[in-house]
Amino acid sequence: MKEKTNISYRKLWHILIDEGMKKKDLAEAAQLTHYQMTKLANNQDITTDVLRRICKVLDCEADDIIEFVD
Repeated sequence: MKEKTNISYRKLWHILIDEGMKKKDLAEAAQLTHYQMTKLANNQDITTDVLRRICKVLDCEADDIIEFVD
């Protein structure tokens, strides 16, 4: 049976710290719901639309904010 790869948004949280942003600031700027922010906080899957909005706000690429860990 194939093992599931886990997602980590640790890089995202580091970017927010570097930019002096709070999670609330990101949620407002990217128009994220509480549910979507909870998924991020719990390292759960998010849609590509959510990923795109975050990248647009932070002016970064997807691999700058998400990593896959075994």
